[in-house]
Amino acid sequence: MIRTRLFSALCVASLWTLPAEAQIDTNMISRLQKEATDSRQMEQLGMQLMDDIGPRLMGTPQLVQASNWLVNTYKTWGIEAHSEQYGTWKGWERGETEVVMTAPRKVQLQGMQLAWSPQTPKGKALEAEVIALPLLRDSIAFQNWLPSAKGKIVLISKPELSGRPETSWKESALEKDYKNFLDSKQKANDTWNEQLKRMGTNFNKVQQQLEAAGAAAILSSYWTGGWSANRIFGTKTNKIAHIDLRMEDYQMLYRFTSRGIKPKLRLKTSSKHTPDLPALNTIAEIKSKTRPEEYVMLSAHLDSWDGGTGATDNGTGTILMMEVMRILKKYYPNPKRSIIVGHWGGEEQGLNGSRGYVADHPDMMPKISVLFNQDNGTGRINWISGLGYLDAYDYFGRWLSYLPEDSKKEIETGFPGNPGGRGGSDYAAFIPFEVPAFFLISNSWDYGTYTWHTGLDTYDKIVWEDMKRNAATIATLVYLACEEPEMFSRKKAILPLDIKKGTRMTWPESVAPARNSEAYFK
Repeated sequence: MIRTRLFSALCVASLWTLPAEAQIDTNMISRLQKEATDSRQMEQLGMQLMDDIGPRLMGTPQLVQASNWLVNTYKTWGIEAHSEQYGTWKGWERGETEVVMTAPRKVQLQGMQLAWSPQTPKGKALEAEVIALPLLRDSIAFQNWLPSAKGKIVLISKPELSGRPETSWKESALEKDYKNFLDSKQKANDTWNEQLKRMGTNFNKVQQQLEAAGAAAILSSYWTGGWSANRIFGTKTNKIAHIDLRMEDYQMLYRFTSRGIKPKLRLKTSSKHTPDLPALNTIAEIKSKTRPEEYVMLSAHLDSWDGGTGATDNGTGTILMMEVMRILKKYYPNPKRSIIVGHWGGEEQGLNGSRGYVADHPDMMPKISVLFNQDNGTGRINWISGLGYLDAYDYFGRWLSYLPEDSKKEIETGFPGNPGGRGGSDYAAFIPFEVPAFFLISNSWDYGTYTWHTGLDTYDKIVWEDMKRNAATIATLVYLACEEPEMFSRKKAILPLDIKKGTRMTWPESVAPARNSEAYFK
């Protein structure tokens, strides 16, 4: 694998001679990059998407509203756009959540329903004792314990050794104490997981087991390990409320139960299930008059989890691709190839929207020259893998040489790479069809700890300077890809050995999309 800083690669790239027919207009590139740098359009788009519409959970009216907003916004820019239904999803609307500890003292706690959670009975408050899921010797002991959960609010997440992030320990603790903390934490996590396995359960399964046993409600706490950051995913319950509690409040309740104190909570949630809603992709296109049936494609999923407002996952990718389309329409309205963008639904549940698209449009796959996907936060693009395409280096080596210096020096590349790539997103739906689809990976800005699927993923976490750099980068890549004399090469590299299996890696096979939510909630 070639892995290098871009400016080193460009020493080689500068020796290449472009084919005569590929006449690059450097003034055009300058205009695209200047517009991306000077415009504040994305800030306005971000407020409309994240503040006005909000999070875009599958099965909610907000996701349908966001798709309509995309279509209408594109049309105001003179870009054709439409929504495409690829299935349906369980309808749900989030309501209020109230959590109050009434014993051994009275205090308001901070909690939020998991996605698709049922409300408390008739949306009214319930009050019950809190107990913790015990670690028992085997599945028989667990089955014998389950009846004791009837009518109780059950804690199902593991206890934490410390509410301080590892970075805080590393900065302030003695080295030996920091090491002991890490060792103890790993041991506690391993013990928890091993015991659940012996009990014949796991985090998802135990929710259904407790519901069947008559538990009043379930509390969990998916702490990321960062200050005040919890991930909010979906529940597996169908009848009882499931609430994610702030780590500090959850740990207090756990300590009470471990000391034999019986805390009580009053819970009230008012969410509601609704009829299934359409599962949508949103497609926009700038049609070419030169090669209308050849495409350069942009890709970013529109859906999100709803703990926050889905800002960096993937509101940033959404408005970034919108901005790239706006800029290209303004300065490059007659591209050599058609430019199409897919804003996918259902990415968070398994790339369902993009997989639905490739299944519904098999005729499109040979026509897509190259695809650029963005999905992992607000940071500037700093990594591109060749994903197993043998000649990818030839293209990116030339294309990236046209970027501004501060973007150029940031990007590392890995060629030829392998189609497993680094991370998973909608580009992976296209790889089985041999579409050269590339994931433009961004630098962190604490994405994994503080914004990825958390309640902190909000507009104020966006770094607009990096977003503008990304708009300039992607607009440049799209222009250059459109101007290529031939379609992007689909030659595949010989893949490396899979060390675990002892066999050579194989090219990924396509995965069928989930057209409805039935299997997801089983």
